[in-house]
Amino acid sequence: MTELEQDDGTRTARSLEAWLGTLTFADLTTDEVTARLVDGVARWGESQGWRVYRRAPSVFPLPPPLRGNSVVDVACARPEAPPIVVEVDRLERRRTVDKLLAEAAAGRLAILVRWGSGPFTAPPLPVHLVTREASRQRGRWHTIVELPAPRHSGALAAEPEELPWGEK
Repeated sequence: MTELEQDDGTRTARSLEAWLGTLTFADLTTDEVTARLVDGVARWGESQGWRVYRRAPSVFPLPPPLRGNSVVDVACARPEAPPIVVEVDRLERRRTVDKLLAEAAAGRLAILVRWGSGPFTAPPLPVHLVTREASRQRGRWHTIVELPAPRHSGALAAEPEELPWGEK
């Protein structure tokens, strides 16, 4: 069993957060960002060597008058460790948290990926929170990336000199 599979979920959530932190996007709609993040979660699970399922069945029932159970955005089956379920959401929805609490009660590691401009309220444990900041400009979403200042050109080759002012 790997170290990632032995933890209480915190290390796994941090691993996912680091993975999603490398994901960048610009000029996307809300639905496109959510799809991009779901794809990122799936790729993260595959990179761990786990079986990944999108829109996997949940233990949480659909609201009336619908029948049956809800689905989770991504589920990962891990050998010798509890499965992982991940929901990706921009908004703070009580139903999403309730679904993840039900998944955790059923023995799964539950992770909520919240994205947007924040602030992000942590869900109750045992649900783990992963965040991905983004900003909205003209109705489209962009990742927030802390980049170092650009490197400017090297040292000046010539000595500075005073330019003529107002002389003809």
